[in-house]
Amino acid sequence: MGLIHIELFATLDLVGQAPGGPDEDPEGFPFGGWQAPLVNEVTGAQIAAAYEGTDALLLGRRTYDLFASYWPHQKEGEIAGLFNSVPKYVASRGRADLSWAGSSRLGPDLAAAVREVRERHRNVKVVGSLNLVQSLLREKLFDRLDLWLHPIMLGVGKKVFDGGTVPTNLTLLQPPATSPTGTVHLRYGLAEGTPRTGDMSAPDRGLGDDA
Repeated sequence: MGLIHIELFATLDLVGQAPGGPDEDPEGFPFGGWQAPLVNEVTGAQIAAAYEGTDALLLGRRTYDLFASYWPHQKEGEIAGLFNSVPKYVASRGRADLSWAGSSRLGPDLAAAVREVRERHRNVKVVGSLNLVQSLLREKLFDRLDLWLHPIMLGVGKKVFDGGTVPTNLTLLQPPATSPTGTVHLRYGLAEGTPRTGDMSAPDRGLGDDA
């Protein structure tokens, strides 16, 4: 059985919306790309190390669309090579365009589909995909939670734990790592013996398209 890792890039006030660039959420969010000025060689190396061994991606539909418009055109770098080569599993209610090589849509019973992905791979990464993350947190269908806290506060934007948090015990798996810019990397694991609910097939508990 593999592990599902959630990667969350967040501000100190836990905003996780559109860290990568202004085009991620061009409407209603003025701070797209807030992460870029806070990433240096040390942070970049830490992030790259966190992806070592990844053999699948689990994505919400909107994050998938962003990635599919960018990464297939990148031919250099470890992350580009990884993202372009591993299978991509997409949570979407609609009929997403899955033209990026290695992409497939998760079935309607999404709890079962997530478990199947977990059984099929060793290290599955969930990147961005905040709506999908809320559902995985709520149903405790994850094994590792990597939280990258950046020294900035925005005051507005979608929070990483917005609407998905339920009482859950976590264990700190390694000492916090810091970078010269003040970014802190915290890696948690779901505490041993924590029950998983996992009934995401109910109408009011389905995985929404990523926003």
